[in-house]
Amino acid sequence: MKTRQPRRIRNHGFTLIELMIVVVIIGILASMALPRFMMASTKAKQSEAKGLLKQIYTMQEAYFGLNDSYCLNGATASSGAPIAYAQIHVEVMLPARYSYAMVSTRTTFTCTATGNIDDDAAIDTWTIDQTGTLLNTIDDATQ
Repeated sequence: MKTRQPRRIRNHGFTLIELMIVVVIIGILASMALPRFMMASTKAKQSEAKGLLKQIYTMQEAYFGLNDSYCLNGATASSGAPIAYAQIHVEVMLPARYSYAMVSTRTTFTCTATGNIDDDAAIDTWTIDQTGTLLNTIDDATQ
């Protein structure tokens, strides 16, 4: 007489505990990566202001070379007024995150870019002047 062998049940897959451990590990990694991603995203948004201010400086210098004075005193450019700086051949592209205000005399100019790039109370502020000095006077990325 043959004795019957009990059937072995093979377990395939993962247990609930193993799956929960994986979820916790992924959560920890995501919580460490998210602030760095947000900072990198904010820094990338600041490149709009830096690039356009450098272009404004270059075009103001070219204008000064031709006319022996700077222009656009009191002019403000933004996504609502993209061609306000058309006199120096600078256009604010849509959708712009910053608005740009120019103050100039015959021999000096300062252009200020302001924008809220991460929807908090701080306003990111950049300036450039006739010497080409680009300053981030209020850094919204670190606040």
